[in-house]
Amino acid sequence: MHLTAHLWLPFQDFVFMRRALIGGLVLACSTAPLGVFLILRRMSLIGDAVAHGILPGAALGFWFAGLSLPALTLGGLGAGLSMAGLAAWVTRRTGLREDASLAAIYPISLAAGVLILGIAGKRLDLLHLLFGSALAVDETTLTGMLWVSGFSLIAMALIYKPLLLDTLDPLFLQTVSRLGPLAHGLFLTLVVLNLVIGFQAIGALMVVGLMMLPAIASRFWSRRLPVLIAISAVLGCLSVWLGLLLSFYYSLPSGPAIVLVAGVGYALSVVFGPVHGLLRRPPLPTSS
Repeated sequence: MHLTAHLWLPFQDFVFMRRALIGGLVLACSTAPLGVFLILRRMSLIGDAVAHGILPGAALGFWFAGLSLPALTLGGLGAGLSMAGLAAWVTRRTGLREDASLAAIYPISLAAGVLILGIAGKRLDLLHLLFGSALAVDETTLTGMLWVSGFSLIAMALIYKPLLLDTLDPLFLQTVSRLGPLAHGLFLTLVVLNLVIGFQAIGALMVVGLMMLPAIASRFWSRRLPVLIAISAVLGCLSVWLGLLLSFYYSLPSGPAIVLVAGVGYALSVVFGPVHGLLRRPPLPTSS
């Protein structure tokens, strides 16, 4: 069989692979601007913390309703927003840095989620929640991913300018507008919402990789923000496509396979990227 046939046949022959591909592609496109702005705002690890923080809510939703998308989404969204709000409250009350607050809270959230699933006797499904499965993307999940991705892209377009100003010069934005806190709050809500809707297919611990790895890799290819977002989306889409193929042909979990491919893209960008890539760096001066 010709090589190109292997690249398309699984999606042509199996409905669950088509659903996983479409859902993964739209998720990659909606998380691309979020990941890029997380890097620009020096909030890269917040995505990882929130991804861990959604697990208790998702576990409670799974305990009471099974694999119900509304229950999982509402539970994960509530837990993620609660964790982010609690970290912000601790920071305001104590002066502790927000990243330190999140670093303290997210392992507690992760442990609580694992214990909830253990108490419920759903240990086998824990792997599904943590690492995802292409089989989980049914019609309801795919519809939810399409709605969330569409809403996320529209919302990011609306808050793009105030969010950019708040990222580059928050003091100037405070003098000309009061949209900074609103844009920041909506931005964090979109981050949580995308992590929640993506964890069924990619996994709670893996979905943050799809958000961050393409965004970080894009920094090695351009300095312009719109180009960074576009490159991040393309790299994310390629990671989803090739990761699902790797998962299909070698019987691997889909989430880790997608993130592994994204990691390869990051490594190649570090080496070959024209912006501070290892092969593009000027040679160190030698002392005579």
